[in-house]
Amino acid sequence: MIFKSLTSRVLLIASLLFSTMALFGQGAAKGDDKAGKTLFQNNCASCHNKNMKSDLTGPALGGVEERWAAYPRADLYLWIRNSQSMINSHPRGKELWAKWQPTVMNSFNGLSDQDIENILAYIQCMYDGSCDPAAAAAGAAAAGGATEKPKNNTLLFVLLAGILGIFTVVLAQILSNLKYMLAVKEGLPAQRQTLKQVLLSKGVIAFALFAAVVLGGYTTVNQAIALGRQQGYQPDQPIKFSHATHAGVHKIDCNYCHDSARRSKHSSIPAANTCMNCHRAIKVGSKYGTAELTKVFASIGYDPRADKYIENYENLSEDEVKSKYTAWIEDNAIQGGKTPDAAIKEGALQWEAIKEALTDPKTGDKKVQGPIEWVRIHNLPDHAYFNHAQHVSVGKVACQTCHGKVEEMDLLQQHAPLSMGWCINCHRQTEVKFADNGYYNSYYAKFHQELQEGKRKKVTVEDIGGLECQKCHY
Repeated sequence: MIFKSLTSRVLLIASLLFSTMALFGQGAAKGDDKAGKTLFQNNCASCHNKNMKSDLTGPALGGVEERWAAYPRADLYLWIRNSQSMINSHPRGKELWAKWQPTVMNSFNGLSDQDIENILAYIQCMYDGSCDPAAAAAGAAAAGGATEKPKNNTLLFVLLAGILGIFTVVLAQILSNLKYMLAVKEGLPAQRQTLKQVLLSKGVIAFALFAAVVLGGYTTVNQAIALGRQQGYQPDQPIKFSHATHAGVHKIDCNYCHDSARRSKHSSIPAANTCMNCHRAIKVGSKYGTAELTKVFASIGYDPRADKYIENYENLSEDEVKSKYTAWIEDNAIQGGKTPDAAIKEGALQWEAIKEALTDPKTGDKKVQGPIEWVRIHNLPDHAYFNHAQHVSVGKVACQTCHGKVEEMDLLQQHAPLSMGWCINCHRQTEVKFADNGYYNSYYAKFHQELQEGKRKKVTVEDIGGLECQKCHY
């Protein structure tokens, strides 16, 4: 009985060790200041000064690791995730709360240990000036850049799992031999177990099943959480449209092209007619010449040579359409100094690119007449309700808050994770612009009064019901 109990306990300990390694096998490594920059901007920048040396709504963060050095690293992790749980029980938490109350630090339960290490690395390098020059560029220029992928520790995880598995088998074999020796010593009938019998014993099988359930559950939950997440997604588009050129160089307002964002739930993709408002005059692009703009002309049936829309365009054959646009391309090529033969070759090459760009990806129809099939980048799940007009027109939220510095992107990508936790943190942090905003004049009289009397410094989206489940999941 003693050895049976001991066997069970050892196997239980081994299984718990295995489970712990499975859950934390991708623990925090050394912080990456480049990844930390994006995390800081998305989670911390609204309350903490980015120079890390001056107080803002919250304290200056430079030197935070030194100030927490007397306590376990886990305490700092807990403070960042949920500071309010420590203000009455932790010495450092009490000290900070005494100085900064009643300002409550937002909770960031969605940050992993590695995320926090990345943020701390960025804070330190900004504080001491050691940041990588590209990462420390002024004005958070990298907000529109690609999000650095986390390191993959799968190989380490598999190695640790193998070591624990071998340890469990060896330990089970040792215990089996001890049981056999005790039985022989006491004169009881005994038979030494083979390795196969040990592996097929109830304890080992129970451990294997338990480990499989833990690993399966962890993998399922982890994959379910990541389902549909595509932060950093940057697909090629049928037309090389540059936001950097239009929104950056030429300062075109986002709402000019995406007009419905101001008055609708959706921020629709602009029709080619919107493009033609400018490109009926600007027929040759500054970067690609005729190559990309002719795709727009062909999709809508505009003849740039005659400066008019082609009658009966949808009924023309491919050869008739081709002749019109290759002639336009060839004319511009010759004006650019190419020989007639080179111009004809250029027209043929661009025509093939036009057909490829305007091919319907679902049907394979290569007939160029028809709408441009842009590749969708931002896509919330069907069970999540988001209203652009509420954020753009009422909340006065800048497009860059969610979409990053689009005016610096030649090829658009998804900047933010668009996860539930990311939205909730934004609602907790974002201050509602009550002043000069007629939408709020008839509501929340209590908040208006408290602001006037100085009892309240600000009103956040959370205060007006921004965390109520039915607001987004109706």
